[in-house]
Amino acid sequence: MQSNLFTAVLLPLALAIVMLGMGLSLVPEDFKRITRYPKAVAVGTVCQVLLLPLLGTLITLVVPMQPEIAVGLIVLAVCPGGPSSNLVTYLAKGDVALSVTLTAVSSIITVFTIPLFTNLALQYFLRESAAITLPIGSTILQIFLITLLPIAIGMAMRHQFPDTARRLEKQMSRLAVGLLALIIVLLLIREGSKLPGFLVQVGIGVVLLNLLATLAGFLAGKLFRLPLAQQLCIAIEVGIQNGTLAIAITAGLLNNPDMAVPAAVYSLLMYVTGFGAILYGRQAISSASSLKC
Repeated sequence: MQSNLFTAVLLPLALAIVMLGMGLSLVPEDFKRITRYPKAVAVGTVCQVLLLPLLGTLITLVVPMQPEIAVGLIVLAVCPGGPSSNLVTYLAKGDVALSVTLTAVSSIITVFTIPLFTNLALQYFLRESAAITLPIGSTILQIFLITLLPIAIGMAMRHQFPDTARRLEKQMSRLAVGLLALIIVLLLIREGSKLPGFLVQVGIGVVLLNLLATLAGFLAGKLFRLPLAQQLCIAIEVGIQNGTLAIAITAGLLNNPDMAVPAAVYSLLMYVTGFGAILYGRQAISSASSLKC
């Protein structure tokens, strides 16, 4: 469960390459549109920061599980979305600019909310507390290097060389699909032998968290009558958590591998449901576009 070459180097590098491809498809107007219509950012942020911890808590109270596993599930629920949510949103034809914005906003906010909610979970389930602090500087730097910088480079290329960028964007889209498949295969190879035991311990809770969070994000978008691309984005952003960060907190900062089990299982399952979101999003967006025509 500890961070290794794959989680520390290969996965962030692959995601940064994908972010570069996303940048090739974006123009400044995409982000200006969000500032003119901030409702989507507010809905997504509230779902991420408040609704997800509530869902995680309810699941731990309803589904029987060991106290350490329950704490691990709540830590997972309070983590922000990561670059993987941006990737899935991109492939599902959701609102990528909104996804990037929500990832940045929630990542900064959760620097403060993760210690709070984690300590509440430790006190409730284990009757103990821990001094947890996430370094704001390095967290923001990680977001910048993996997400914002590659996107900015891609957007700059799109601005300077629009024809070349459009051709490259098609190739990068195919590369993104291939990298996502590679990530799943590598995760299965890395944790495959442990997966049956993990599923027995926490399978139901993790599946419920993933599916209910995704559904809640989608319904919230519908409730506030957001465009379909933004509904998809919020569903994915709320449904796909930063499992790597959750593992780093539980197995690293808290030094408890049992607490890292939910995040390890989630890191596998979220890509499977992510593929489902991609298939649905592509079909739904294509159908909506054909109806407009």
